[in-house]
Amino acid sequence: MSKNAELLIRGGFIHKEMAGVYSYLPLGFRVLKKIENIIREEMNSIGGQEILMSSFQPKENWEKTGRWETMDDLYKVSDSSGREVALGPTHEEIVVPILKNYITSYKDFLLSSPLAIYQIQNKFRMEIRAKSGMLRGREFIMKDMYSFHASKEDFENFYNKMKDVYKTIFKKAGIGHLTYMTFASGGTFSKYSHEFQTITPVGEDTIYIDEASGVAINQEVFNDEVLGQLNLKKEKLVEQKAIEVGNIFDLKTKYSEPFDLTYTDPKGEKHTILMGCYGIGLGRLLGTVVEVLSDDKGIIWPESIAPFAVHLLSLGEDEAVLKEAEKVYENLQKNNIEVLFDDRREISAGEKFADADLLGIPYRVVVSERSIKENGMEIKKRNEEKGKIISLNELLKILKNNV
Repeated sequence: MSKNAELLIRGGFIHKEMAGVYSYLPLGFRVLKKIENIIREEMNSIGGQEILMSSFQPKENWEKTGRWETMDDLYKVSDSSGREVALGPTHEEIVVPILKNYITSYKDFLLSSPLAIYQIQNKFRMEIRAKSGMLRGREFIMKDMYSFHASKEDFENFYNKMKDVYKTIFKKAGIGHLTYMTFASGGTFSKYSHEFQTITPVGEDTIYIDEASGVAINQEVFNDEVLGQLNLKKEKLVEQKAIEVGNIFDLKTKYSEPFDLTYTDPKGEKHTILMGCYGIGLGRLLGTVVEVLSDDKGIIWPESIAPFAVHLLSLGEDEAVLKEAEKVYENLQKNNIEVLFDDRREISAGEKFADADLLGIPYRVVVSERSIKENGMEIKKRNEEKGKIISLNELLKILKNNV
């Protein structure tokens, strides 16, 4: 079992239903929602409009793009009448027909230029050998954005902004220092796509990094011609394993053309609309954080996406200790600090410490007979070796300044 799945299941963040399919439990759902909020904030900041599209997708839409027969991991579902639909692995075949109802002339673009639509929704892909825990699943939650443009210049301007938006997302999620924008194959319709790859020995991809410039290349586009185009020298590149946590593509007219998604300019001339797409798998990002930010004791969540800010432990069965811990708990709640309170009496101190390390909440606060004698409580960050005794006022000050 992969490290991310093992730690997340042991910690009660997720429950495995079958290979590649997981349910989110309360702790995992809190992390997922925080990742979702980071992504939503950044999508909205660039003018993205959030919608929610259907998971059931008409067969005829997929036939129009030619993907009904060519997409190997497409789930095809039949009802009792024999009608076939696709379970959405992506949403080009839905979003383009939707837009066709609203765009006809250049004036429609003037109302919202560029036009960018996104959703955060379950996707389905027929992974025959689902593996690596949250990193490669059959059902997963994805943010997919689609942008629509009247000109190449408008597209390129938006696309370049999205590069920075993605860097911000991964920085906020705590893995920006390990994540590189990576040149990859653009397939049949674009010279390059751009992947965002996070360095880890368990990664499925091999990338080559120019550490001076921060530029990286996927192994599939690693040749002398590409190196020359990017002004990179082979001897200066470092080979690394990495996990792809996001990608952005220039779609050109690949999906707008089959549905005749066009606009007319002021002269009455018809033009096919240009498109881009931008994806991030939320569960994949969550699993990647666990892979790269954990130790032999458990997870080390970044404060931005941790399920709680504080893990409060009450040690021993002394009533005075429990009352003091409850006082701390109430004060944290009054100050809008997210706190998980472990007030179990039948569990030993060692077991509570082990659980706290496994769950990986940023701050551990311990109330015990010893801490009460020293007129305070012990605070320790998850990635620190030793804690220190502080007062309640000091605790609140630290947390307000850092959480």
